[in-house]
Amino acid sequence: MTKARAVPMPSNSVLAPLYAGADLLDAFAIQLPAGASNEVEVLARAALERQAWWIRALTRVRDVVMATVAVKSSRAVGVAAAARGPVIGFFPVLSKSATELVLGADDWHLDFRVSIQLRADAANGRELVAGTVVHCHNRLGRIYLSTIAPFHRVIVPASLEQAARAMKI
Repeated sequence: MTKARAVPMPSNSVLAPLYAGADLLDAFAIQLPAGASNEVEVLARAALERQAWWIRALTRVRDVVMATVAVKSSRAVGVAAAARGPVIGFFPVLSKSATELVLGADDWHLDFRVSIQLRADAANGRELVAGTVVHCHNRLGRIYLSTIAPFHRVIVPASLEQAARAMKI
């Protein structure tokens, strides 16, 4: 199976104006198997809604620890967002086009955005790209980000690999 890899942030993303001054800016991509969906939302759901047990466990630990400093749990973010519109996993959907879906939320410690893009790759196939932009507002945001960033850089590629596996026919 193809592994996800780090790539430059997509210059054509609707998030490009947010790149300047970001506290976290990264992107990962994976080649999709032939026959994978052409629907970016289907691909995003495959990546984010059926997380591996270890990702769910890390999310629970994050929620317990962050509750001590009044940061919303992933479930609370998802429930609140679902009352306003669509969510994928617990992430609020902020915008959608034929080739890009943007998820994210703003909180008192940081704002984050995730772009899921479907694009042609150099080998005339298709790839799924997940780009993340985070802007911290205060010391808690910076501490939080420095703590979770190493996990983020493992979780995002694993989620893309999950999507590619789910799309195999």
